[in-house]
Amino acid sequence: MLKKILFILVFFCTYIFAQEKASLNERWYTQEDVTKGKKLFINNCSSCHGKKAQKTLNWKRTLKDGTYPPPPLNGTAHAWHHPKSQLERIILNGGQLYDGTMPAFKNVLNKEEISYIISYFQNFWNNEIYNTWFNNAGLTR
Repeated sequence: MLKKILFILVFFCTYIFAQEKASLNERWYTQEDVTKGKKLFINNCSSCHGKKAQKTLNWKRTLKDGTYPPPPLNGTAHAWHHPKSQLERIILNGGQLYDGTMPAFKNVLNKEEISYIISYFQNFWNNEIYNTWFNNAGLTR
């Protein structure tokens, strides 16, 4: 009887842990969103951010004109510090408020396309970075 109870307890704990782990690594976007975002990103963003959102290793160093270069968006810079709503605003309105030179895309991309682009570069974020972003209200602010 004790073995049976112990087995059930271990099974239950393993199941709960697996469910918790699975929910932590779920993302707000689908693979289809990433595929759509890849094309949009490459056509609109890759010349500055790189095809895999990896460009500009020294993104913290200002340029000669005092502006900042485009940061990598692949999880190695600071994009994961910003909620999705702020990332959307930066893409819509440009990077001037952040001492950058990124142009505004409000006349080029719609909100749905911007979400696809964000899904594409977030796809490069490892689970630790994504979960930190998510747990710091990445989707709620």
